[in-house]
Amino acid sequence: MKKPISLFPLLLLMTIASCVTVNIYFPAAAAEKAADQIIRDIQKSAPDGTEPQSNLGWRSLRTAFRDLMSLGISSAHAAADLSIDSPEIRALRASMERRFSKLKSYLNQGWVGYANNGLVAVVNKSRIPLRERAGVEQIVAAENRDRQALYQAIARANGHPEWANDIQATFAKRWIANAQPGWWIQAANGSWNKK
Repeated sequence: MKKPISLFPLLLLMTIASCVTVNIYFPAAAAEKAADQIIRDIQKSAPDGTEPQSNLGWRSLRTAFRDLMSLGISSAHAAADLSIDSPEIRALRASMERRFSKLKSYLNQGWVGYANNGLVAVVNKSRIPLRERAGVEQIVAAENRDRQALYQAIARANGHPEWANDIQATFAKRWIANAQPGWWIQAANGSWNKK
């Protein structure tokens, strides 16, 4: 008599396989490197003449050396783990680079600072001359639109729109880390201080 074949092991394997969840974690380290690359490219777009004059030569040399040393590593990790290249991302970066010279002059004057949420904000509004206020607010609004769109575009380019908040949080830290001495930055508790 033929022994019946038990389907139990096969059913058990199929059940286990259907319960396996593939977790794709947010690549935090790759996001930091990608953010640094984008931020430094944007900050390099401003003419050198608007940079604060103290220790300019040494800081420029040190920044150039650091960028040169990290160029290959940074690009490789960003390309391998987090894509920051799409037509939408390129357009947003170009828009932010065109604006940065003006934004930098506001940062240098202490009118605008890097907020703790990855955006920029007006600081010390009363110190901004009346004739300049509307222009400052327009630049801040345009910059924040581009920044929010950039965070969402990076998330979409990587097939994970749900990463937009993580990407924004990562950029928030990296904008502040890349801020120049003397610029206003917002602490986690909401207070503003000069870096």
